[in-house]
Amino acid sequence: MSHTAHIRSHRKPRRSTPKLSVRAGVAGGVLSTLAVAGAAGAANAAEPVTQTVELPTLTADLATQVAQSADATQQAAANYELQAERDSAAAKAAKQAKSDLADAKKKAEATKKAEAARRAAAERAASRSAERTTLSASASASTGTSTSTSTSTATGSAAAVIAFVKAQIGDAYVSGGTGPNSWDCSGLVQAAFKQVGVSLPRVSQDQSTAGTQVSLSNLQPGDILYWGGAGSAYHVGVYVGDGMFVGAQNPSTGVVEKPLSYDPPTGAVRVL
Repeated sequence: MSHTAHIRSHRKPRRSTPKLSVRAGVAGGVLSTLAVAGAAGAANAAEPVTQTVELPTLTADLATQVAQSADATQQAAANYELQAERDSAAAKAAKQAKSDLADAKKKAEATKKAEAARRAAAERAASRSAERTTLSASASASTGTSTSTSTSTATGSAAAVIAFVKAQIGDAYVSGGTGPNSWDCSGLVQAAFKQVGVSLPRVSQDQSTAGTQVSLSNLQPGDILYWGGAGSAYHVGVYVGDGMFVGAQNPSTGVVEKPLSYDPPTGAVRVL
């Protein structure tokens, strides 16, 4: 036996083939794993490139959608504005139609009132004409020819009344007028008698009953003449003698002096 046989050898024992094979396999598996990981990393690294390529397409589509939405919004706004204009025009048309209708009603009412007034005036004129005819006939029958009147000259208060009414000849006739330059019939008579201290009622109806009733065949200067019934007379004047009277007749003639035949009175009253 060798004298070194009992000493363990310092040399590394040879590795057996099975162990090398295992290690080689492990190394190969690790490398394979690294390769797969590298491939996966490479694949993952390439992914953003694919997304970057698709991004412009997505952006273009979005821009188109935004533009379409803007167009739709603008069109809707235009439609709303048009509808608002139509509504406003309709409201104005309705308001104008209402105003026109109100004007038409007012005109119709005014026309109706004017027609009623015209008919009433025509009826009054016809009644007045009939009364004149009746009066003329009765006066002629009572005197044998025509209405008899006194021709005596007025004196005293009667003369003052006559002077006053004659001084107003040519003044205007105004309904409700009491002077000094415009009169209605009863306003003139009232003012004339006020000059001599006689207070008469304001309207012709009351003046026709203010004194003593006298016949038309026995008139004296200063008597009050009336047309219509006593208490319902529609016109008055003053007898001034010689078959003449003075009165505020109407807006066309104003205050005039006329013969009794021009407008025969219905009756007379004496207050002086």
